Amino acid sequence: MVPTGETAPAFVSLAANPLRWRLLTALAASDYRVRELVDLLGHPQNLISYHLRLLRRSGLVTAHRSSFDARDSYYHLDLERCAHALTAVGVALHPAIHLDPIPSPPTAAAHRARSARPRVLFACTGNSARSPIAEALLRHRGGGHVEVTSAGSHPGPRLHPNAVRVLREHYGIDITDRRPCHLDTVARHRFDHLISLCDKVREVWPEFSGQPRLTHWSIRDPAAAGDNDQESYPAFRHMAAEIDTRIRYLLPVLGRATNPETRP
Repeated sequence: MVPTGETAPAFVSLAANPLRWRLLTALAASDYRVRELVDLLGHPQNLISYHLRLLRRSGLVTAHRSSFDARDSYYHLDLERCAHALTAVGVALHPAIHLDPIPSPPTAAAHRARSARPRVLFACTGNSARSPIAEALLRHRGGGHVEVTSAGSHPGPRLHPNAVRVLREHYGIDITDRRPCHLDTVARHRFDHLISLCDKVREVWPEFSGQPRLTHWSIRDPAAAGDNDQESYPAFRHMAAEIDTRIRYLLPVLGRATNPETRP
């Protein structure tokens, strides 16, 4: 007998709305401001804002003030929470349906099937914390199958000590000898993906040849969390964990984009 009166999981009700699904799809690719989502989806701002409020209330979407313009906010889709919600939907349908909430890195066989290594540039303002951490983590997670570098619009003289410390203590990665570099030094290079990690640098991207995919990860500056390194270190741990999670979800995208068998 088919059970009756069962309530669908909340994620099903949220994602079933066509506009909310389009918002989820857009935010799965990049962080956006409301006016950008209005232009991207072609709906009035009050309607976009209404559905964003519902998604924020569910915990799937978060928002925080832009560091470039505090009157603006960036919206971010929590892909890990979405993965857990989808897993719950599968289990609710049948206990044998279970999804891995965090995607595994591509296998060696998948890497061999690719025609070329994807080229990724991470950027933030100072190239002293967020972007070098992202560079190191993607190089580590990608197992040498991704060409990755990082740069800054206003690079500082050295890496932040907590950036070096958090990678060494939590990921076993040593970037002690790395020095920040300017975006101008890589502006003539070709990249497949340009990923900005702070709101300020997103506004000053130089022109790059080819047609690189632009992605924005709006991540707070952890150095602003305290007046000294010890006070700000927890913010660095949180920032590195957020970047690491985003990179785990980026790896399948990089694999799909460079595998000739998966191109449309």
